[in-house]
Amino acid sequence: MTIDRRDFLTRSALALPVLVHAPSLRAAAPPEAIAVTIETRATAGALAHVWEECAGSDRAAISLRESWRHDLDRWTKEIGLKRVRFHGIFNDELGVDVATWLNAGKPSPNFHDVFEVYDGLIARGVTPYVELSFMPRALASGTRTFGFYNGNVTPPADMAAWSAFITTFIRALADRYGIAAIRKWPFEVWNEPNLSVFWAGGQAGYFDLYKATATAIKGVDPAIPVGGPSTSSVQWIAEFLAWCAANNAPVDFVSTHCYAGDPQPKIFGATAPRLVQYDVIPAAIAQARQQIDASRFSGLPLWLSEWSSDSPAMMAHVISGCLPHLHAMSHWALSGTYEEIGVPDFLLKEGDNGFPCLFRGIARPNFNTYKLLHALGHQRLHAEGPALATRGERGTAALVWNLADVPQAMGLPTATSKRTVIGSEKRLLVHFAGARPGARAQVRFVDQTRGSPMPAWRAMGSPRLPTEVQIAALRRASEIPPAQPMRLDADSRLALTLPPEGVALIEVE
Repeated sequence: MTIDRRDFLTRSALALPVLVHAPSLRAAAPPEAIAVTIETRATAGALAHVWEECAGSDRAAISLRESWRHDLDRWTKEIGLKRVRFHGIFNDELGVDVATWLNAGKPSPNFHDVFEVYDGLIARGVTPYVELSFMPRALASGTRTFGFYNGNVTPPADMAAWSAFITTFIRALADRYGIAAIRKWPFEVWNEPNLSVFWAGGQAGYFDLYKATATAIKGVDPAIPVGGPSTSSVQWIAEFLAWCAANNAPVDFVSTHCYAGDPQPKIFGATAPRLVQYDVIPAAIAQARQQIDASRFSGLPLWLSEWSSDSPAMMAHVISGCLPHLHAMSHWALSGTYEEIGVPDFLLKEGDNGFPCLFRGIARPNFNTYKLLHALGHQRLHAEGPALATRGERGTAALVWNLADVPQAMGLPTATSKRTVIGSEKRLLVHFAGARPGARAQVRFVDQTRGSPMPAWRAMGSPRLPTEVQIAALRRASEIPPAQPMRLDADSRLALTLPPEGVALIEVE
């Protein structure tokens, strides 16, 4: 996460007024119509499910919690998640290199809890996206830490000792999981080193750390993928690649982070026109792609290893806009079992709940949007308008949406008590060109009412810490409602009305 997203004052300053629909004596105007065309016989290449490649989640130790593992189970079974990324695999709380009574005060590499973390992922059908952080106390040059779990953010006191530790770590993974397996795990060096809250060594210090780490990994096996710079706000990409080229540092993929609320002058420059938030991430990723392809490393895979949204239509819009430019996306965060900035004293609240998709198995609209996206096939169809469409074994599937301006949170779940939505209801006229007139369709909807726990939670009296009985009821209430049967008309069209930021999945036989 970035420091910008944790800044309460910045968030308050950027907050926009909530759009209120006041009663009127005049008859309500009909909703604006939006034309969407799906060419059911015109393929547009493959649709890579980039949103299923990875999801992020706090720190490694949190993955040992029962509630977190139950949430992960839902991600794997209902969304097809492949990997999980988190901070702190080397944190002292996992005992990786810490002086204890058991080792007579003489620390040495100990991967007992690391294996528990990774074993838990693999048992649930996912593999690690390995973020190499933070600095083990025994190797650190200082005492500066991040978070209440005290992740050490200082450079190593001795780079050779750090390299030897990394070599030991990679060999231990290879011995336990097999070299063929870990060749499929991306290894990312550190987290957001451009922010002093996460890295105290500056850019030059990070580049040195990156080369030492990547070289140590490749020394065990050259086929293990390693990348960086894992920066916030798509920073340092051009500089990182130029430095790697000049210093013969191996790099197999580029990773970076971007959030809709990140400072735009930092991303695009002080004189660039200001974008609506839902366009920030696609534009930033297009810029990152250009920087990669302008370097000696043209064509390298690009991982957006942190991004987020709690708005269904914004999610669809961002994913659609990023598809041409990247290899994978990693939503931050998969579970509300999440303590990066402290232990919350609530399960749900009004306003900003942060970006987790599940809270104790209670699905939010962002999780349910991923479920609809997962139902899409892998052969993309040409579409005009707000739509992603595919052809599959069961026919045509199209996700359509009503994009609204929903300023996104910066990562502080207690910051706001109201959720801002600027938009209006829209009528989507979806033409399935080439489809049989009168064909049957099934339509599922997700918005802030359907596929959301909030209406049921409010009806309970908005409990900050619901009981187990209430949690069970909220889980049921948060499910996507059953599909509505419809038929295309004589012109192979279907009309849907969507609230602002709502999405719908249309499956046509």
